[in-house]
Amino acid sequence: MSTATTGMSTKRRNGAGPKRRNGEGPKRRNGAASGSETTGRQRQRWLPWAFLAPTILGMGLFTLVPIVASVVLAFFRWDIISAPSFVGFDNFAEVVQDPTVRVSFLNTIMFVVVAVALQLGLALALAIMVQEKLPAWLRVFFRSAFFFPLILSAASVSIFMRYLFNEQFGVVNWLLSFVGIPAVPWLTTPAGSAAVVILVYVWQNFGFSFLLFIGGLASIPTETYEAASIDGATGWRKHLHVTLPLLSPTTLVASVMAIINALQVFDQPYVLTRGGPGDSTRTAVMVIFESAFQRLEFGQASAIGVILTLIIMAITAAQFRLSKRFVFYQ
Repeated sequence: MSTATTGMSTKRRNGAGPKRRNGEGPKRRNGAASGSETTGRQRQRWLPWAFLAPTILGMGLFTLVPIVASVVLAFFRWDIISAPSFVGFDNFAEVVQDPTVRVSFLNTIMFVVVAVALQLGLALALAIMVQEKLPAWLRVFFRSAFFFPLILSAASVSIFMRYLFNEQFGVVNWLLSFVGIPAVPWLTTPAGSAAVVILVYVWQNFGFSFLLFIGGLASIPTETYEAASIDGATGWRKHLHVTLPLLSPTTLVASVMAIINALQVFDQPYVLTRGGPGDSTRTAVMVIFESAFQRLEFGQASAIGVILTLIIMAITAAQFRLSKRFVFYQ
């Protein structure tokens, strides 16, 4: 009796409870794991966009929207006070016929030609000199010294330079007086004011091109110069036949950025000369500023901005088109 009872209790314990279906437990665990993996993948997929969202939103609000608004506004006449009225291409026709606008664009093109040539030439010459002739500790010093003007405010630099080039009490004329040169009317003649604007602009901006050329020179293999020396290339011949061709990609980047920045010059001529004397130093961006914020002709200002943007795009496209012939990649 006791043996039977013990066997029955053992069977009851072994078979107690509902039978588990085959594979039910592992399936539940595998399903939960796959669900968590799917959620993890979704989080990883959306996490980069979450970090990029503030930048994309900022660029959209403060870059893309103003560009679209400017293009649309170029076809309207609007003075902020009254409602905008559609005028079609009238703003563009007025801009083309306005002699002040034509002179400002001509001044801008002449400024770009002279300033960019000086900026790139000076930056390249100094980069070669610093990279080849100076010890390492002096290279670091000159890199910082030449780049330092770029981080300064263009308006504050222009105010300081305006005092330096003042005809009555400027330091420049005071120094020239020691060598017998009479006072030069730097800011009151067309030629003098244009020269000062170009000099101030080049002094403040050539440091960026200088750093680009320093990086380009550092990337040229020394074996190339050694091979050129074996072939008899020395001095300026070495730079003409080795340095300049291998530096052409850097020159392309430097020239594109220099031309784009120079076409948008505003601070130096506005602070130094206010576009004068006459219209000798008035630039395209200055005319945009005057049309929009002095005469409240926002439609005309937008039309000038659209024309300037098209000019910048055309010049940049031409540079990259010509680069296929003159740029050599290692």
